[in-house]
Amino acid sequence: MTEDFNKWWNADQGYDGVTNPYRSDSAVYWAWEGWQAAMKAEREACAALADKWHDYCAWEGRVVGLNIAKDIRARGEQ
Repeated sequence: MTEDFNKWWNADQGYDGVTNPYRSDSAVYWAWEGWQAAMKAEREACAALADKWHDYCAWEGRVVGLNIAKDIRARGEQ
Protein backbone atom coordinates (compact mmCIF):
# COMPACT_ATOMS: atom_id res chain seq x y z
CA MET A 1 0.00 0.00 0.00
CA THR A 2 2.74 2.47 0.92
CA GLU A 3 4.62 1.65 -2.28
CA ASP A 4 1.46 2.29 -4.32
CA PHE A 5 0.98 5.66 -2.66
CA ASN A 6 4.62 6.65 -3.18
CA LYS A 7 4.41 5.60 -6.83
CA TRP A 8 1.30 7.76 -7.26
CA TRP A 9 2.80 10.67 -5.32
CA ASN A 10 5.98 10.69 -7.39
CA ALA A 11 4.21 10.28 -10.74
CA ASP A 12 3.37 13.22 -12.96
CA GLN A 13 -0.32 13.79 -12.25
CA GLY A 14 -0.67 16.84 -14.43
CA TYR A 15 -0.80 18.96 -11.28
CA ASP A 16 -0.68 22.68 -11.83
CA GLY A 17 -2.35 24.06 -8.68
CA VAL A 18 -4.13 26.73 -10.73
CA THR A 19 -7.65 25.57 -9.86
CA ASN A 20 -6.90 25.19 -6.15
CA PRO A 21 -8.60 28.08 -4.29
CA TYR A 22 -6.55 27.64 -1.09
CA ARG A 23 -3.11 28.87 0.03
CA SER A 24 -0.32 26.39 -0.72
CA ASP A 25 0.96 26.55 2.88
CA SER A 26 -2.31 25.24 4.34
CA ALA A 27 -3.53 21.72 5.06
CA VAL A 28 -6.75 22.36 3.16
CA TYR A 29 -4.69 23.04 0.03
CA TRP A 30 -3.39 19.46 0.10
CA ALA A 31 -6.82 18.10 1.04
CA TRP A 32 -8.16 19.81 -2.09
CA GLU A 33 -5.40 18.28 -4.22
CA GLY A 34 -6.10 14.83 -2.78
CA TRP A 35 -9.81 15.26 -3.48
CA GLN A 36 -9.14 16.26 -7.09
CA ALA A 37 -6.79 13.29 -7.59
CA ALA A 38 -9.37 10.90 -6.10
CA MET A 39 -12.13 12.23 -8.37
CA LYS A 40 -9.88 11.82 -11.41
CA ALA A 41 -9.04 8.23 -10.43
CA GLU A 42 -12.70 7.39 -9.81
CA ARG A 43 -13.78 8.86 -13.16
CA GLU A 44 -11.14 6.80 -14.93
CA ALA A 45 -12.19 3.64 -13.07
CA CYS A 46 -15.82 4.20 -14.11
CA ALA A 47 -14.83 4.93 -17.70
CA ALA A 48 -12.73 1.74 -17.75
CA LEU A 49 -15.85 -0.22 -16.73
CA ALA A 50 -17.74 1.34 -19.62
CA ASP A 51 -14.87 0.41 -21.93
CA LYS A 52 -15.08 -3.17 -20.66
CA TRP A 53 -18.85 -3.17 -21.33
CA HIS A 54 -17.97 -2.22 -24.87
CA ASP A 55 -15.95 -5.43 -25.20
CA TYR A 56 -18.83 -7.70 -24.17
CA CYS A 57 -21.83 -6.19 -25.96
CA ALA A 58 -23.36 -6.38 -29.38
CA TRP A 59 -22.74 -3.51 -31.77
CA GLU A 60 -25.36 -1.20 -30.21
CA GLY A 61 -24.01 -1.83 -26.72
CA ARG A 62 -20.49 -1.09 -27.89
CA VAL A 63 -21.53 2.33 -29.14
CA VAL A 64 -23.32 3.04 -25.86
CA GLY A 65 -20.29 1.86 -23.85
CA LEU A 66 -17.93 4.07 -25.83
CA ASN A 67 -20.22 7.08 -25.41
CA ILE A 68 -20.55 6.50 -21.68
CA ALA A 69 -16.76 6.23 -21.27
CA LYS A 70 -16.27 9.39 -23.34
CA ASP A 71 -18.85 11.29 -21.27
CA ILE A 72 -17.31 10.18 -17.97
CA ARG A 73 -13.83 11.27 -19.05
CA ALA A 74 -15.20 14.59 -20.34
CA ARG A 75 -16.51 15.44 -16.86
CA GLY A 76 -12.91 15.95 -15.79
CA GLU A 77 -12.46 18.57 -18.49
CA GLN A 78 -15.35 20.76 -17.28
